[in-house]
Amino acid sequence: MIMLSSFIVVFLFVVIFLMSAIARATYMVRQAEVVLIERLGKYHAILRSGLHFVIPFVDRPRRTLWTFVKEDPRGKHLYRFSEYVERIDLREAVYDFPKQNVITKDNVTMEINALLYYQITDPKRSVYEVANLPQAIEKLTQTTLRNIIGSMDLDESLSSRDQINEKLRLILDEATDKWGVKVNRVELQEVNPPEDIRVAMEKQMRAERDRRATILEAEGKKRAAVLDAEGEKLAKIARAEGEAEARLTVAKAESEAIKVIKEAVPQADPLPYMVALNYIKALPEITKDKQGKMIILPYETSGLVGSLAMIKEIFSQPAS
Repeated sequence: MIMLSSFIVVFLFVVIFLMSAIARATYMVRQAEVVLIERLGKYHAILRSGLHFVIPFVDRPRRTLWTFVKEDPRGKHLYRFSEYVERIDLREAVYDFPKQNVITKDNVTMEINALLYYQITDPKRSVYEVANLPQAIEKLTQTTLRNIIGSMDLDESLSSRDQINEKLRLILDEATDKWGVKVNRVELQEVNPPEDIRVAMEKQMRAERDRRATILEAEGKKRAAVLDAEGEKLAKIARAEGEAEARLTVAKAESEAIKVIKEAVPQADPLPYMVALNYIKALPEITKDKQGKMIILPYETSGLVGSLAMIKEIFSQPAS
């Protein structure tokens, strides 16, 4: 009975040992991730997506320390945590750096946080060439960003985001190449100058907007005045041209009338007729009495009768 119990225990131990060995020897690697295998402590192979079998207790996966940045459940801030991982993710990763203080060339302290997009191209170098790759990239980005901002003044750093992003990407891509990493993109997420600087900048922007509004209003008034003057000028020209054309038309009509009179009575002088005719036209305006006052006709009115008699004589003469 004792031997049977011992046999059962040994059998169970062997089964558990075999199952453990099989579990240690079998790896199911998913798409876009790899597992680094060491044989007796030395790099041996990279297991890519698919089912793999290794020698148990001889081949072991390389475990490496990896730092992760995640958002807390309340969504108010980011927090870091580190853990040992066996599988290396080959997808493009986004690393959100927390805010850090940087000093510009003109000694202004600002808060800047950035986003870094990188991808592991050589998993072997990312594990064996650097310890804790994400943390190394973060520290390198922080120091490089301080150097770039330190070479610019405040206005330049606020207006040159694209230049800073590109310059930072090129430096990081070159520095992380030996780690088997490709830096695809770097974005400055927030650039926050001190409170007093922000207040001064807002006042400056408000003053600039007011200045532009005043200039636009003055230019509008100036343009309106110019247009009014041009309109008045054109109106005067049009009136003058109209009056000139009217006078020309009247002169042509009088010329035709004189011509007709000469043709009708060649021996008569048409000038008294024209004078009498214009006098008759002007007489109603002269004799208007709007206030009940006495109207005094000019002395020359007595010549009107003579002119009328002359007209009668002109038209009574027989045509020769």
